[in-house]
Amino acid sequence: MSRLYLVRHAPTHARTMVGWSDLPADCSDLGAFARLDAHLPARAALVSSDLARAIATADRLAPRRRLPHDAALRELHFGAWELRGFAEVEAEDPARIRAFWDDPGDISPPGGESWNGMSARVIGALDRLMRCEPGDLIVVSHFGPILAAIQHADHLSASAAFAHRIDNLSVTEIDVTAGTWSLIRANHHA
Repeated sequence: MSRLYLVRHAPTHARTMVGWSDLPADCSDLGAFARLDAHLPARAALVSSDLARAIATADRLAPRRRLPHDAALRELHFGAWELRGFAEVEAEDPARIRAFWDDPGDISPPGGESWNGMSARVIGALDRLMRCEPGDLIVVSHFGPILAAIQHADHLSASAAFAHRIDNLSVTEIDVTAGTWSLIRANHHA
């Protein structure tokens, strides 16, 4: 049995759809980082997405064996909606954005990625990492990839997975035994 510790990066304070844009994280809450670091297993390997906000968050954790940053752990690619607010996009394309959020699946933003596409990318990467790194693994990633892992572990619809709250610097824990995923807890604050 291995355990995935999925950590959402520190906040960016952006109020728009942020996917592949490389915004910095606010890593100033040293108390939250100390509690997070104390909660995570000291001997686990650590990997992050290749975006600056995830790398900076991982860098604030105590030294652990670091794996190379992995682009497959990135947030959903919002394409033409990137760094835009919901209301702004809704004014242009109300049917598409509502369908994207209300019934996530194969609908994608123009030039972006669907929920199912992002989920397949992330779950494939996590499966690969778990095969290559026996034992516990800390993954610093993003809101969407963590929801995708919850969806996979609990066999949920995408809409049901979206009902979960995933705060910055929270931990979601998933046991992986012989390829079977089981959600232990989501959005835990250390």
